[in-house]
Amino acid sequence: MVSVSTTGALIALAIAIIVIVMGAPPAYGMILGALIGGIVGGVNAKEVVALMFGGAGGMSPTLLRIMAAGVLAGALINSGSADVIAENIVEKLGEANSLIAIIASIFILTAIGVFADVACLTVAPIAMLIAQKTNCSKSVIMMAMCGGTHAGNVMSPNPQAIALSDYFQVPLTTVMLGGIIPAVFGFIATILLTKLVHKLGIGSEVVIVEEEGAVELGRPSLFAAITGPIVAILLLALRPIAGIEIDPLIALPIGGLITCILTGDSKKFVEFSSKGLTMMSGVILLLLGTGALSGIIANSGLKESLIHIVEVLGLSGFLLAPITGLVMGAATASATAGSTVGSQVFGETILSFGVKPLQAAVMIHAGSNTLDGLPHGSFFHTSAGSIRMDIKEKLRLLPFEFCVGLVMTIVATIVYGLIGLNF
Repeated sequence: MVSVSTTGALIALAIAIIVIVMGAPPAYGMILGALIGGIVGGVNAKEVVALMFGGAGGMSPTLLRIMAAGVLAGALINSGSADVIAENIVEKLGEANSLIAIIASIFILTAIGVFADVACLTVAPIAMLIAQKTNCSKSVIMMAMCGGTHAGNVMSPNPQAIALSDYFQVPLTTVMLGGIIPAVFGFIATILLTKLVHKLGIGSEVVIVEEEGAVELGRPSLFAAITGPIVAILLLALRPIAGIEIDPLIALPIGGLITCILTGDSKKFVEFSSKGLTMMSGVILLLLGTGALSGIIANSGLKESLIHIVEVLGLSGFLLAPITGLVMGAATASATAGSTVGSQVFGETILSFGVKPLQAAVMIHAGSNTLDGLPHGSFFHTSAGSIRMDIKEKLRLLPFEFCVGLVMTIVATIVYGLIGLNF
């Protein structure tokens, strides 16, 4: 079997990071890194390409399910359902709990499958209005939004959860349920850190610029907005509850269709689905590049080197799962890519230490949601742009954001690694 040297694998990662930081599309960065790293690692060009094709080819089931997730996401965003859900949460909690309302709204949006980038763009206008009324800075509402997305992400039917579910052969709903405990702690940590940022007086003043020509569209009811994603989650839950398996490839589009019917947009179902697919296209391309890179790393000596380090340091084997998530999430600045590379490359090794599939999935997921907001990723710039935040101000806030992911990773490691919870 062809094997790339550990040095080659590390060079592949390094080149991918450098190229992404330089501004190239992440998919190209990972493909270029895989190609150069494989050749430097002692494998001829033909074999390197074969390894890359093998890694990317293994992504097919995941990519199909992510395309299906685009149907639900497209329906939620384009029907106005996501806006209605966010606004109702803010309204119910009231101005006195305004910061908690921002966190809760974006937490729930990401938890039901709305992309973190899109969730920020959806909640940002509401958050800016609240900030102006309550004299909160941009850093305060950015902390609320970013922390909320990270917490919601670990219990969401999102691309990274789908990738982990596929690799470890664990039902998607089980991966989502496993993320609830770290998500709750992430939610609490976000509240505390947001209040700390507010108390420290960090950040600039929020200035709202009115957009000319904006048209107020009809909004669906809360029942119509929330029913679709609830039905999708219930369909996915039938496998662990009743032994009836309904694949995300079926359940997620059904949720999108129900959303369109209840919101009176059934005639726009195809249009919304097309927009949802467009939203997912970036993730699909990212994962193809990720697959190519993982094909090189998975067939390298990097796994053995990491195992050796773990043994030399006397660490417990289960710690490899959160470490993998942290490192790969930081390297790719993407929770999706981090979870995918982490599971595909190190999953088998992690399981060899006696870690159960669900435990590995949750720990990798939490870890990959810690450092994924670095500047060489899209979320950093999308979230900052949503409230017109200066890049320097966003950089100063990163340590606070990372603390949310770190809390979730520590909780996941204690609960699923040290205590060994499994179901």
